[in-house]
Amino acid sequence: MKNIAAFFDIDGTIYREGLITEVFKKMVTHEIIDRSSWDHDVKIAYNAWDRRVGEYDTYLSRMVEIFKEATLGISSEHIDFIAKKVIEQKGDRVYQFTRREIEAHQAAGHKVIAISGSPDALVKYMAEKYHFTDWRGTIYHTDDKGIYTGEITPMWDSVSKQKAMLELRDKYDLDLSQCCSYGDTNGDLTMFRNTGHPTAINPTRELLHNICSEEDLKKKIRIIVERKDVIYQLDPDQLKLL
Repeated sequence: MKNIAAFFDIDGTIYREGLITEVFKKMVTHEIIDRSSWDHDVKIAYNAWDRRVGEYDTYLSRMVEIFKEATLGISSEHIDFIAKKVIEQKGDRVYQFTRREIEAHQAAGHKVIAISGSPDALVKYMAEKYHFTDWRGTIYHTDDKGIYTGEITPMWDSVSKQKAMLELRDKYDLDLSQCCSYGDTNGDLTMFRNTGHPTAINPTRELLHNICSEEDLKKKIRIIVERKDVIYQLDPDQLKLL
């Protein structure tokens, strides 16, 4: 008998914001990077999304580029230390719906796996905090001395997430038709398509548009919106994007 797993994105799906932004704040606090990197780069990208005058995926891709530039030549030990602190201090800021789903899957004996575009150090500590079976994150490569080289292996896009999911399927002998997936952006589409029980949590407009455009996906997906202390489940057939 094959196993069942639940695949979770992290930023915007489990964690209520972007973990990578918290890392930047710590990097400034610990004087690893100059405050101007935050004021002139990160803050601009974040505020555009926060004011809803920019797309989330645009903000995310810009943040990745800034993080890659900011960590170039820095020891991975510094980032690992900061990542651990971020999860210790901020790791409880998660959606109540997602927390319940994680607990329910674990109680049912399912594998619980994170596939996230966040830096691998962050994903590692978040996965450990919530007792995940396994995890995959964006790899920021280092040289033999542990210094970041600027080379990355992404895990935020649909192609990379599908590749990771299929590798994990083989590793854990999973029946994907019985597996669940949780995400919030277009990068999670392949997880939704490949699992029998997908859930979109606070989805972006682009993701909603794609869900509503694919009949097979629309028939099997749950759409969840959590605001304050209220959780809504939306009917894909009744959605009207304004």
